[in-house]
Amino acid sequence: MKKLSKIILTGVLATLSLTSCQRDLASLNEDPKHPSLLPSENLFATALYQSSYYMDTPSVNFNNYRFFTQQWAEVEYTNETQYDLVTRNQPRNYFNRMYVYTINNIRTAKTNLIEEANTDAIKANKLASLEIEEVFVWETLVDTYGNVPYSEAFKPDVTVTPKYDDAKTIYKDLIQRLDTAIGSIQTSASGYTKGDLIYYGNMTKWIKFANSLKLRLAMNLADEDPTLSRSTAEQAIAAGVITSDADSYKFVYDGGTFLNPVYDNLVASNRDDFTPSELVINTMSAKNDPRMEKWFTKVNGAYVGGVFGEKNLPYTNFSHLNDFFRSATNASKLLSFTEVSFLKAEAAARGYNVGDTAVNLYNAAVTASLTENGVASADIATYLAVNSYNAADWKKSIGVEAWIALFNHGLSNWNITRRLDSPVFINPPKSVLSGVPVRMPYSDQEYVLNNANVSAAATAIGGDKATTKLFWDKF
Repeated sequence: MKKLSKIILTGVLATLSLTSCQRDLASLNEDPKHPSLLPSENLFATALYQSSYYMDTPSVNFNNYRFFTQQWAEVEYTNETQYDLVTRNQPRNYFNRMYVYTINNIRTAKTNLIEEANTDAIKANKLASLEIEEVFVWETLVDTYGNVPYSEAFKPDVTVTPKYDDAKTIYKDLIQRLDTAIGSIQTSASGYTKGDLIYYGNMTKWIKFANSLKLRLAMNLADEDPTLSRSTAEQAIAAGVITSDADSYKFVYDGGTFLNPVYDNLVASNRDDFTPSELVINTMSAKNDPRMEKWFTKVNGAYVGGVFGEKNLPYTNFSHLNDFFRSATNASKLLSFTEVSFLKAEAAARGYNVGDTAVNLYNAAVTASLTENGVASADIATYLAVNSYNAADWKKSIGVEAWIALFNHGLSNWNITRRLDSPVFINPPKSVLSGVPVRMPYSDQEYVLNNANVSAAATAIGGDKATTKLFWDKF
């Protein structure tokens, strides 16, 4: 009956002139419960959730960042700490989550936004939020895989087998896109107040995030293109980056509809699969780190880390993640004030003009992490006195402290440790690889659906292996 009424209505409309009567009749053909265009705010919210959850998840089926930085050891199942990335298809699963569930939703939201009623300023701000988020996800993909489908992606009318673009070319374009998006924002107006589950339409915070993302891109370029790195980093910092934890890019879970991924995988799933590694426990113990009390449980009065790459049984013999990480409402911090603080310290150590010295910014970065984790001011002073900045070996000094501070911040940690080569990770004896992973191999499905292009990309980067370094990972 519904189909017949549509046919009749279409026939009637064909015989009428373009009058208000025609518009009234056309409205009868609309189903308010099943709109032809999904609201862009719904699509944006979905993309933000998908990207946040799956960038941050400790699930062994996805990104495995925590194992690439050797901060988590496994208890009974050791495929992931022995760097088996084939059995569970992590490269495919993560690739699909970022492309299909995240960027595709953002692209569709941009299209649908055009049809929605907004003032010019609000529409510009909404588009800028979508654009900045899309750049963020692209950066994640490049930093995970290297060359990826970019310029021809999401253009089915042009090709269903997109080429893989050069990673550095993508990086340069992402920086330009951030500049354009920032320049389009009007802070006197709001953006998305509902679908924006990060900043809720606060465009000043979106600008700070965009500049901070620009800083992260710049620092990854430091050894590959020092000139571009320096100019981009200095511009980002001068324009205004994240300056407090309140500005951090974080997805806050409500504990009902949205569950923190660590809680979801450890508590809700009732899994006893992970323990902090010996490397984490021993490094922090040597520094007398007050964060240990916040983060880990003790065994007979001592912290005991698991052996990376081996089974660690029984579970009760080892330290576990404390309740600090096991809350359903913990936020996923994907670009935090702490990370930005360490990026600024590194920029100063490299001689960039960032408005302060490396030692001061190092102290500020360590303080940001300790404060974020509830450490008292007196204990912060004690920690800094014992673990002071070492200008002669600044990569180790900053690298190790950032690696600790960004515990449980997977990709952020992997970026810094690859770039600064500190701490040094040892390939476990039973590893299936010849070395510790420095990239994720391409999705196996791409070799079925887009073979010529993914094969060309593999050749271009020096081989589709987890041990093939990204273009910016020079040392």
